Amino acid sequence: RSQERLLSSRATSRALVAAVVAVARRVNARYERYLERSFPRFYLLYSTFTSGMQALFLEVKEISRIRFRMSQQRLKVQQLPYRDMERLRQEITGSLGGLVSDPDSLSSFWRQFRRDALKAIPIGIIAIPPFANFLVIVLMYFFPRQLLIRYFWTPQQQQEFLDVYDSIRRDSYPDVVQSLALAARSLPEPRPRELLQQLCSQVQGGARPHLAQLLAVKSLFSGSPLVLNRLQVDHVRALSQVLFLTPHLPAVLLRHRLLSHILEIRHLDRALLRLGLGQLSEEELRAACYLRGLNSTHLGRAECRAWLEQWLRLSCELQASEASLLAHSMVLLSLNY
Repeated sequence: RSQERLLSSRATSRALVAAVVAVARRVNARYERYLERSFPRFYLLYSTFTSGMQALFLEVKEISRIRFRMSQQRLKVQQLPYRDMERLRQEITGSLGGLVSDPDSLSSFWRQFRRDALKAIPIGIIAIPPFANFLVIVLMYFFPRQLLIRYFWTPQQQQEFLDVYDSIRRDSYPDVVQSLALAARSLPEPRPRELLQQLCSQVQGGARPHLAQLLAVKSLFSGSPLVLNRLQVDHVRALSQVLFLTPHLPAVLLRHRLLSHILEIRHLDRALLRLGLGQLSEEELRAACYLRGLNSTHLGRAECRAWLEQWLRLSCELQASEASLLAHSMVLLSLNY
């Protein structure tokens, strides 16, 4: 009898919970219809918030799946398919903070994702009480870029904020080219020095460099004053801003972070080649260009693809020791495109 009472009690509890959930859903549906009718702008933010929470939850599940598979199969990051590798990378449309410090490690990938998740926790807590979504909507309305991660941005805000971030990094592009031109003067061999100075003058004059021009000077970036570890501090700071890295660090850390980020992009390039550009959606294509220095928000699909094809041809010709050229090419190939 006690067993029957226990089962009956559990069934009653489940029925009560189901009834409460059903009532809550009906109330929430009426609430959403009221918002949509009376406050269409706030409804857009509200729907963005709810869909963002769902997307964040799915992202956590997917990240966990990838980490579990890597652990089970003892895979390194660069052995992953492109989309898995890109998913683990910090989303440049969100925090824009960093990639991987060690190409063989997943820890930095996961740290960046945790930072995004931790940033979202306060918003989730605020939204727990009934109808507290209004406060979240107010925060989203007034401070979307500062307080919210990409999951809670509207499509219009995503494009707007990408333009903002790109304008910040583009401020450093002329400094990078100027620093490169100055560094070229210290090269001992006259012919390579002239080629590089001509390349810098061409870009400063508004022209686009050809792939052959970049490949002709690639040897200069592996064992001369142009290698990342030997660049002047101001030069490294300007390059760091191109990759959305803080320039306010000691020179040793700046150089280490810059090198590790460039090598990570190089790993992504090889994974992208294995996948094939034709497999990318338009959104993925634009994100890939943006990560590599080109503001693709106002370009057509064909323009993005043409630029990315040129980038991949260059990247796959370069060795890890020539990472400095890859870093500079983020500016040289993007500035006048």
